[in-house]
Amino acid sequence: MTERDEALLTRARALEQAIGEIGTTLDETTTCRELASLLARHLHGSVTVDLLDEPGGPIRRAALAGAAGAGIDSTAPTAATGGGRTATRSDRATGGSRPLAPGADTAPSLAVPLAVPGGRPMGTVIVRRGGPGFSADEVAVLQHVARLAARHLGHARRLAATEDTALHLQRALVAEPGRPHPNLEVAGSYLPAGPRALVGGDWFETVRLHYGRSLLVVGDVMGHGLDAAVDMNAYRAALREVASTDLPPHRVLRHLDSVVAEDAARRPATCLLVQVDPSRSTATFANAGHLPPAVFGADGSAELVDLPVGPPLGTGVGGYEPTTRPLTPDETLLIFTDGLVERRGEDIDVSLARLAALRLPGDRGPERVVEEVLRRLDAHHAEDDVAVLAARVRARPGS
Repeated sequence: MTERDEALLTRARALEQAIGEIGTTLDETTTCRELASLLARHLHGSVTVDLLDEPGGPIRRAALAGAAGAGIDSTAPTAATGGGRTATRSDRATGGSRPLAPGADTAPSLAVPLAVPGGRPMGTVIVRRGGPGFSADEVAVLQHVARLAARHLGHARRLAATEDTALHLQRALVAEPGRPHPNLEVAGSYLPAGPRALVGGDWFETVRLHYGRSLLVVGDVMGHGLDAAVDMNAYRAALREVASTDLPPHRVLRHLDSVVAEDAARRPATCLLVQVDPSRSTATFANAGHLPPAVFGADGSAELVDLPVGPPLGTGVGGYEPTTRPLTPDETLLIFTDGLVERRGEDIDVSLARLAALRLPGDRGPERVVEEVLRRLDAHHAEDDVAVLAARVRARPGS
């Protein structure tokens, strides 16, 4: 095999490895590190990858590989030097490959843009090494691998832009919950499952009613992601309208079920309503296929409220029944979606028993109850969305 044949074979192997090793994820930093690592091995030098987050913006060092990169902060601003002069932004972010230190044969440097043909550069790859300059085959490898990485970076940035648009749309769908009467203290929390969605089908709500009463709501639309969020918003809007008629909770559910059942495209949802009357220290419940609420007493112990369970909303079956029990100022009510307690492969009764076994520090307000329950049940690592709402009647002066 001639020297030229060996050079071509080496070049082909480098390109083949690049296809398999670069772009294994849709994460920018990982792609840059994969690029730098491969080039450091094949070009026997130190490699720096600098990125531009936006045209004309500051340069961000994304990856280093090779002996010269050891111990250097990869988040530091770039100041790539070679042979006595510092490379400018235009040197690194535009144009084709070029030596950064012409005439410095003992330490030559070569830079190529991170760009696809006809595209705007997203950054620069810089290779430095001692000894003679770069061969034509090495330059070709560097250019090809940089283009390959740029294509993967473009995919990653398009995905990030799409997710950002979805998050903004989801934020627009999720209206702030209403405010109860001042005689009721409430606190809530929503935790999405996973990093790629802000909201799904879970929600909580408070609605002011006449005579100082408040309606508390928690619901869960079947499914996840943006489609479930759209249906969730429709349920919230319909519930607010129905609740404004001041019907008792079981009749609110009955009316909402019939309205939703008329739309065949709407997903079913579970829902729990609680009408709290502070003047009478009572709470009236109605349940549409939802998990039971919990009440924490003054001593911090928990009790699950036994309720009749009707069918989920959207079935058109109806059959919801009210249940009324005392709710005194020294008790805190907790309503929640199933993501708070459910664990994969576990019976739901076991999951609920875990909640019922909690013993919280006594005399805690709704905010602390929410914090403690989320922490003790490890809800921040739940496999499903979590919505939690806690409420406590404010004690009247002199009572």
